[in-house]
Amino acid sequence: MSAPAVAPTSPSARFRAWARSRPFVGGLLVVLGGIELFCSGQLDLGNIRIQFGIEGLQATVIPIALVALGVLAVCSPAQRVFYGIVALALAVYSLIGVNLGGFVLGMLLSAVGGVLVVAWMPRASSEPADPEHDEGAA
Repeated sequence: MSAPAVAPTSPSARFRAWARSRPFVGGLLVVLGGIELFCSGQLDLGNIRIQFGIEGLQATVIPIALVALGVLAVCSPAQRVFYGIVALALAVYSLIGVNLGGFVLGMLLSAVGGVLVVAWMPRASSEPADPEHDEGAA
């Protein structure tokens, strides 16, 4: 029989425990990639405004969708596979839809984040599911 888990007391320990229970790093990378795509899609160089796509609509919708998908992946880890696949597809599409994927940096951040969201698995509990098959039982 193992000792009962002690709840973390410090705020940083509570945050680490919360972040480990969800695809936090992947969601964060998807959000950062969306922010970078938004910033690169709204460039203004003096009299030249750089926007590609249908009147620049893609340069606004794709980054907002990526930020929303990153937040949803962190807040709702049960649907992480769906959010990660959609984020990965949008990240790859941003290569042609948003200034070469935010000059490739935003696309890479979002794609790596999407892959991490899909690949994340919750930790298995240390408690045995069936007490009759426990090796320590007599």
